[in-house]
Amino acid sequence: MNEEIKKLKEALAVSPDNQYLWQLMVDAMVGERLWDELLSICLDRIARSPDDLCAKLGLAQSYFGKENFGTAAIVLEELLESDPENTIALLLSCKVHIEENNLSEAVETYRKIKELDADFKDENIEGRLTIRSEPEPDSAEGISFSDEVEGRILGKKDKVSFKDVGGMSNEKEQISLKIIHPLQHADLYRSYGKKIGGGILFYGPPGCGKTFLAKATAGEIDAEFIAVGIDDILDMYIGQSEKKLNLIFERARAMAPCVLFFDEIDALGANRNDLRTSAGRNLINQFLAELDGIKSDNDGILVVGATNAPWHLDAAFRRPGRFDRILFVAPPSEEARVEIFKLALEGKPIEEIDYDKLAKASEGFSGADIHASIDVAIELKLQEAIKKGKPSPLTDKNLVKAIKSTKPSTKEWFQTAKNYAVYANEAGIYDEILAYLNIKK
Repeated sequence: MNEEIKKLKEALAVSPDNQYLWQLMVDAMVGERLWDELLSICLDRIARSPDDLCAKLGLAQSYFGKENFGTAAIVLEELLESDPENTIALLLSCKVHIEENNLSEAVETYRKIKELDADFKDENIEGRLTIRSEPEPDSAEGISFSDEVEGRILGKKDKVSFKDVGGMSNEKEQISLKIIHPLQHADLYRSYGKKIGGGILFYGPPGCGKTFLAKATAGEIDAEFIAVGIDDILDMYIGQSEKKLNLIFERARAMAPCVLFFDEIDALGANRNDLRTSAGRNLINQFLAELDGIKSDNDGILVVGATNAPWHLDAAFRRPGRFDRILFVAPPSEEARVEIFKLALEGKPIEEIDYDKLAKASEGFSGADIHASIDVAIELKLQEAIKKGKPSPLTDKNLVKAIKSTKPSTKEWFQTAKNYAVYANEAGIYDEILAYLNIKK
């Protein structure tokens, strides 16, 4: 046992209510990363003194150290209700939000810390949130992005097209009807007063190709492609996130025809009723205004959103003229899985492969799951090659073994989606999920 901790325990045995000693004990255990022991003593102290804020903070720190972020968040929420200006608790809460990918909440929490202590600075957090040390001038011209973000939002014509997307024949057909044909026959559509562009939302389980499909759509219509993530937008200074969003839309308008792609759009467009901060609601209102093109013309701009959780998206985004075209991107069918295996194994050392056999064995797999299973098979082959001293090609047996060791990641998503499709589907948005699961309305 650490000598310092041993002495602190002896001192606390004599003076168990000494808050200073108790705080030193918690700090020492955090420093030594003794999470289990810290958890035990904090639970014991809270049982005897339920309002001990120091013990609650120690408890939250132990859960965070054990990577139990959800429980840490619950403890911190209770602690901050009693002590809302506790900067240590706020900092830990900010870190929890980052780990859970709640970046908007993380920015708001970090902003509150800076309001309480203007000199506070955590370079690691600021780096992860792409936060600048000084606010930008109060104009769109003053907004700047990091070099990495700047490179991604300048736009580029992607060489990926539908031929590179395995399967997804229904999705490709829907995109052709709703997006590609209008852009290819723009004059005809304009003669009927139809604007070119609009918004389309891809939703479905993770790893099923929503992002890749958006890139292929841009490549199919020979348009610029701008990919935007939530960390490209969020800024700790009030009003700056909205300006960044406006600037990105302005760049897309200048490069039309252009596909503007927002991944994990539910993080930017969360239901306003669920948001605790006005800053989050203001950003959503700005997003809606940009989609409407209130101050600018969005003709030729296709805004594509992708989400694994459409039920968290504010209903206002689905109003006509915004993301009114909603497309379910399902896990690949058996035929599609054959195509994905062929594309993924192209150029790799393989024997004669029975792709139908692989497709049947990988029922319920996403495209990402298929790639993961191939990686497993390759790793096993590499181990074998190192032992034998010579490489050998992948076989059906290798791949089927790897498939069996890979669990489909889509099952958990469908368990959640089924509840929304059955019990919160008055508008029929999730009918495609019911059809996929063979559930009658």
